[in-house]
Amino acid sequence: MRKPIKKKVIIEPDYKYSSLLVAKFINKVMEMGKKSVAEKIVYGALERAEKEIKKPALEILDAALNNAGPQLELKSRRIGGANYQVPYEVRGERKMALAFRWIINAARSVKGKPMQEKLSLEIINAYNNTGNAIKKKTDTHRMAEANKAFAHFAW
Repeated sequence: MRKPIKKKVIIEPDYKYSSLLVAKFINKVMEMGKKSVAEKIVYGALERAEKEIKKPALEILDAALNNAGPQLELKSRRIGGANYQVPYEVRGERKMALAFRWIINAARSVKGKPMQEKLSLEIINAYNNTGNAIKKKTDTHRMAEANKAFAHFAW
């Protein structure tokens, strides 16, 4: 029997920027249901990035997510007793989810600074095509390029 199809949760836009993107970002940063803490972190990080780059915060976040989101990813497929890493094109929603995850994990991996500061630095780095989130994306692309020979297994 198949699993039931999961309904998509509709997210309300955030109150400061009226953006769904920022609301989703806040939800990804949130830990243990502490949304007010996550909002302070994200809004503070966006303000810092805005001051440093001197562009609107939404534009900076959008560009950072586009830079950090991968075009290709690998999925493991078992064919004839062997496992192959098959490159697949990434859908838009998954691309954003991976970009969120990589930026937040890169920020969390830095030690000795407040989360607001770490997140703003990682957003700025992603905007400038540098940093750990971009490194993760390039590694993913490099692996997909190396396994391009198995692309015919994608169907």
